[in-house]
Parts: sequence; structure tokens; C-alpha cells
Amino acid sequence: MSEIEVIVGRVGRAHGIRGDVFIDVRTDEPARRFQPGVTLRLGEGRRPVTVDAVKWNRGKLIVHFADVPDRTAVEKLTGELLYDRVPAAELPSEPEEYFDRQLVGLKVLDHTGAERGTVVEVLHLPAQDVLQCVVDGEERMVPFVQALVPTVDLNGGFVQLADVAGLLEDVE
Repeated sequence: MSEIEVIVGRVGRAHGIRGDVFIDVRTDEPARRFQPGVTLRLGEGRRPVTVDAVKWNRGKLIVHFADVPDRTAVEKLTGELLYDRVPAAELPSEPEEYFDRQLVGLKVLDHTGAERGTVVEVLHLPAQDVLQCVVDGEERMVPFVQALVPTVDLNGGFVQLADVAGLLEDVE
């Protein structure tokens, strides 16, 4: 079974003196990625670190790594990205949800089914997720909501947009 590497978080500031650290979560499924016993990879060198304990404090994830003994050691990790290896075919826990990696690269079809561009990135903005698409050489932002993107066909390799003026072209 083939695996891929995904970013699951960024090490934040230390919490307390025992080596706990805040994690800037970069995954939609933190409960799946951050569990005691899970080994993640840290930074460019992909140094293995094992999750020893996990807790939430006011909506923020706090992790203790078994391999990082104290506050001084964890402070040296601030800003480092955390990676995990996951099965390439893994699906999100909830139906009608998608991982960014599933959407990036999909063709963008207009409401008639004509190919107009490609999804190049998924932006996670405060109000909603947005598909960043390249259409006719220009970047377009399409809010990733059912009313505007009614069809996502991963097997077919495309998203199809609703018939809404201004999604793929400027309207005067």
C-alpha cells in the first residue's frame, strides 16, 4: 500500500516546564493524527518524535513528546513542521469531506461541463474554505460551498461549478 507524507502541525510555544508544547494544527483530523504512541516526523530532517500525551486547553492542542524531556528542549523546536505518513487512499472520517490533496489538481468544469481550469490550492479562510483555481492563466477564488461547487468527482478528476456569474470570469 502506498503512503504519502502530509503536514499535520507546526510546533508552537512551550507550555509549562515539563516539555509540553502548543501545536498549530494543520490537519482537519487532529484526533486521528495526534494520539499517544503515534510517531510523527519533525522538521526538514524528519526526526522521529513520539506523541506521549495529548490534551486540549481552550481550543488549543497541547502535546508532550516522549523524546523531548523538558521546556528547554521543546523551545528549540518552535516553528518546526510536523509530518505524518498516511495511506495514499485514506479518506476523511466524515462523508462529503475532502483532504486538500484530493482536490488539488482536479479539473474545473463550468456548469455546461466545459473544462475551464485546474484547482491549484485549497485555502482555509475564517469564513469558509476556498478553491484557488487557475482559469485561462488567471487565478480565481471559488468558495468551496455546495451552492457554488455542487459536484466533486474524485474518480472523474473534476469539480463542476454552478451557473453563477463571476465565478470564472469578471462581470461588468
